[in-house]
Amino acid sequence: MTKPVNGFSRLTKNEKINWLAENYLKNNDNAVSVLKQYWNEDEKLQKLHDEFIENTVSNFYLPLGLAPNFLINGKYFTLPMAIEESSVVAAASKAAKFWSERGGFKARVINNKKIGQVHFLFKGEYSKLESLFNKIEPRLHEAVEHITRNMVKRGGGILDISLADKTAELENYYQLFVKFDTRDSMGANFINSCLEKFAEVLKEEAKHQEDFTSEEKDLQIIMSILSNYVPECTVRAEVSCPVDQLCEDESISGKEFAEKFIQAVKIAEIEPYRAVTHNKGVMNGIDAVVLATGNDFRAVEAGVHAYASRSGKYTSLTHAEIENGVFRFWMEIPLALGTVGGLTSLHPLVKLALDILQRPSGTELMEIVAVAGLAQNFAALRSLITTGIQQGHMKMHLMNILNQHQATEEEKAEMVEFFTHHTITHSSVIEQLEKMRS
Repeated sequence: MTKPVNGFSRLTKNEKINWLAENYLKNNDNAVSVLKQYWNEDEKLQKLHDEFIENTVSNFYLPLGLAPNFLINGKYFTLPMAIEESSVVAAASKAAKFWSERGGFKARVINNKKIGQVHFLFKGEYSKLESLFNKIEPRLHEAVEHITRNMVKRGGGILDISLADKTAELENYYQLFVKFDTRDSMGANFINSCLEKFAEVLKEEAKHQEDFTSEEKDLQIIMSILSNYVPECTVRAEVSCPVDQLCEDESISGKEFAEKFIQAVKIAEIEPYRAVTHNKGVMNGIDAVVLATGNDFRAVEAGVHAYASRSGKYTSLTHAEIENGVFRFWMEIPLALGTVGGLTSLHPLVKLALDILQRPSGTELMEIVAVAGLAQNFAALRSLITTGIQQGHMKMHLMNILNQHQATEEEKAEMVEFFTHHTITHSSVIEQLEKMRS
């Protein structure tokens, strides 16, 4: 039975691995070798990775792929995508090629406001609190001038500070509700630093209000933190073409394809069980580019799914229609992204990914990422309403199964040829591989 460990963070990396092996891996030399196998031979680069987080023992690799032929607002892009799921990069590339021949993707940022809140409790009259807020609002701005100076020079900063009364939902609960423009940075540290300073000023000023009772002077700060729900930091991506241009073969007409596609979207609009999987497909494209560019994909996921639920019911992020013989497919989503700060200036592959995207601004990256999500959703829906999702997915998955069973290059080539004419399942692949080997 393992025991708690004290001072783990002070151990060297090798000592951490030895402790892990002794207590959890039964001194498995192979497991230790696997951990060390993924260390970078460049000691300087490895040290950089070690310092991204705490208690590092190894690096966890994901494939970095490229999806070319994305025509966005009249300009071609190749998208870097970091993801482990088979067929995502292939599907994005296929959708990009399809729409590049039909005018490409259009994208535009609708708004770029980010949100932060100071959450606090105030036991007293709202009118007194409102009066205090109105009086100290200029001082709130003055208190963060040293933090906002550089951001203001870049055209960003604090857009608005308001007092929000939430006492109808939670007793004595109020907020300072703050809107920010952080330009090309995601801005988490900038926002949180401003909010914590606002909280200090608010608490201090409350203590010195002569007309406040002792209870009112004891204003309690609960927390000061940005929100990853950014419904006013949104981007729209869309594609359109005449209906008769949608068909690529004789198996289905453009009109039939469009009508079936729209019904598939409408099902996701009204059926949450379908909408979750539908939107997961959108996020396959979004997360892969967000991760490759060093942005926070967990924050993006949380914000996007909250946005999909803003009506009180979880629904599709994408929409489609036919109008005057033209098929339109579009999406509006919240994306708080950055191209400066954080890992963008530290991680070598993140820097390279941004170079591949031709060094976009924060708003340009929002457009690119939204397009990646729309393309991925289009590709998934096109497969679902025509050949079915498994045909393309299992072709990609075939190689994963073969690698799991240490297939040689000759075996792989023969198996790929065999399953060009046969249905791929996990059991059928194993059965055929065993036949070949016997």
